[in-house]
Amino acid sequence: SVYQELAAAYEKETGVKVIVETAANNAYESTLMSKMATKQAPTLFQINGPVGYGNWKSYCADLSGTELYKHLSDKSLAVTVGGKVYGIPYVVEGYGIIYNSKITDAYFALPTKATKYKSMDEVKNFAALKEVADDMQKNADALGIKGVFASTSLKAGEDWRWQTHLANVPVYYEFQAKKADLSDPKASMKIDFTYADQYKNIFDLYLTDSTIPAKNAGVKTVDNSMAEFALEECAMVQNGNWAWGQISGVTGNKVKAENVKYLPIYTGVAGEEKQGLCVGTEAYLCINKNASEEAQKGADVFLTWLFSSETGKNLVSTKLNFITPFNTFSDAELPADPLSKEVSKWMNKDGVSSVIWVFNAIPSEEWKNQFGDAMLQYFEGKKDWSAVEKIAVDAWASEKALAK
Repeated sequence: SVYQELAAAYEKETGVKVIVETAANNAYESTLMSKMATKQAPTLFQINGPVGYGNWKSYCADLSGTELYKHLSDKSLAVTVGGKVYGIPYVVEGYGIIYNSKITDAYFALPTKATKYKSMDEVKNFAALKEVADDMQKNADALGIKGVFASTSLKAGEDWRWQTHLANVPVYYEFQAKKADLSDPKASMKIDFTYADQYKNIFDLYLTDSTIPAKNAGVKTVDNSMAEFALEECAMVQNGNWAWGQISGVTGNKVKAENVKYLPIYTGVAGEEKQGLCVGTEAYLCINKNASEEAQKGADVFLTWLFSSETGKNLVSTKLNFITPFNTFSDAELPADPLSKEVSKWMNKDGVSSVIWVFNAIPSEEWKNQFGDAMLQYFEGKKDWSAVEKIAVDAWASEKALAK
């Protein structure tokens, strides 16, 4: 595997041997469980985030003094409990509002433009986004687009961008406001959907300033949305860095890599001018606090080598194709696709904090399905918004109770 290759390269450069143990698919936790009980317990292991930390906390060393942690570009991404750092992410993905700067630049140059903004750099909160999007929609013909936002895919099974990705934003802010410690299962037993109004803000905007009438959203798929963006029928679409392959792969794609940019998902939360993209992972590195001091130090030296030396970075970029959250990679060393570069750029912006993924606190697929279905019925005019809020809250509590 690539990890064996990394270990061999490290041994060649430093003379230090690193033993890599891999687990079969979906067997990582059980393999780790059996290894931890032996004399050959690993010094380095991984967890899936705060929830995983709850299971492994008796093994996790505090990493706040490590070299690796110093290189983490956005410290809010680490698993931090009580001011101590127990998990450092090593590969991330990000999502937000993808926009085509060719179209937005054309909008800012329009003589008929009715807003005061001169570029997307000035769009830093929901109020500005709504103003620009509403005015762009009025000028859709002049811009040669069908609508500002690609169609909202609410067909069953195609609604994950809303019931998981978009839902992450209000749920994240609610947990932040409650100072919830997600390594404690009790902390996520219920939600009040405190930020339901903010969620509705952006959702309504996607529907109103769209390529299609809202009532048609129930038949649309993610592929439909991405094709609309690729064919320049719209200016914006919510999706993650994995979408570049979808965009560039559409037959007749017109969007150039240099025109693909990211905007955070602004919803109207106070202070969101400092909000970045939604960035997350289920891959956090931990050091076994029961290992010898020498082994713990060695693990930090190895990881620092991996993510900051020329050899290590080259292997990470070319063999693993990771977007890493470390400030050691120059633009030339990042994955080649434009959305990955944008995610890195946003993580490294001063004074900007990413919205952390809290997906693994969502109770179940069933919750997502009930929430997604309620949103579709809201769109179709069969439910009012308060009914959607009630389903989000009630289904969360009942699904968490079932999981217990």
